[in-house]
Amino acid sequence: MTFKEAVRTCFSKYVTFSGRASRSEYWYFVLFVILGSIACSILDTILFGSAMVETVPGEFSASTSSNGPINAIFSLATLLPSLSAGWRRMHDTGRSGFFLLYPLIVMIGIFTFVGFLSGFPALMAGDFSGIIGGTSSVILFIAVIVLIISPLLVLWWLTRPSQPGTNTFGPNPHEVTP
Repeated sequence: MTFKEAVRTCFSKYVTFSGRASRSEYWYFVLFVILGSIACSILDTILFGSAMVETVPGEFSASTSSNGPINAIFSLATLLPSLSAGWRRMHDTGRSGFFLLYPLIVMIGIFTFVGFLSGFPALMAGDFSGIIGGTSSVILFIAVIVLIISPLLVLWWLTRPSQPGTNTFGPNPHEVTP
């Protein structure tokens, strides 16, 4: 699949979360999104300028982030196709599309755990607070390690070759003739 075909396919399957997407379809679309974001950021800077941020009292520097309207519109326009292409790419490797959300699930779990711990300080008074504090720091350390590893794991899954033949999500995109 070529770059142009991949972009066309991902936009034609704007919110299609069923089926499979080949590696070339997914990664060419990721390249398109990256290049499009860079181009929109440059266009935003040219049209709207860059914001001046006070880094140290009395010293100003140009903001390096571009949160301009053109880049925001491009990001919103490519959010669902990016998510659906990744979802279909996971299907192509034989995994559920929910695996794409694995890092987000880990983050929600960590924030919930931290909120749970900090929400009950009165109950953790006395001798038990040291035990719970020590145990919770070990759990948080392990959770942060999982949070660091989980996006790398998802990236590794997205780079895996297509599952040969038909799987539960549909026929192999390399074996289907358009």
